[in-house]
Amino acid sequence: QVQLVESGGGLVQSGGSLKLSCALSGDSFSNYAMGWFRQRPGKDREFVAVIKRYADSTRYADSVKGRFTISRDNVRNLAYLQMNSLLPEDTAVYYCAAGLNFHNIIEFHAPDYWGQGTQVTVSS
Repeated sequence: QVQLVESGGGLVQSGGSLKLSCALSGDSFSNYAMGWFRQRPGKDREFVAVIKRYADSTRYADSVKGRFTISRDNVRNLAYLQMNSLLPEDTAVYYCAAGLNFHNIIEFHAPDYWGQGTQVTVSS
């Protein structure tokens, strides 16, 4: 049974930075493309970023491009989301996701597994 556990959320001022981590257990980490989604207050869950199994390709939502960076460590079984220049509109619950198919994450927002989410709050 694959489990995803996020960490690193919290409260930060506008313009600040946070780094989220996601630990995968229960299967080989390198089998999965890893993604991040978020759900802002009163909104549907939305795609943020995704990285291929061996980090040879990444994609970002336009709203975070140039500010957020997704990465992974296939030795430590961790995925990361470095968030810089944070804005109040980045306030959301951030979810880690793992998918056997990279395109399912981007195109259909349909990974195979979800984490439980971590709260990020950006104050103005």
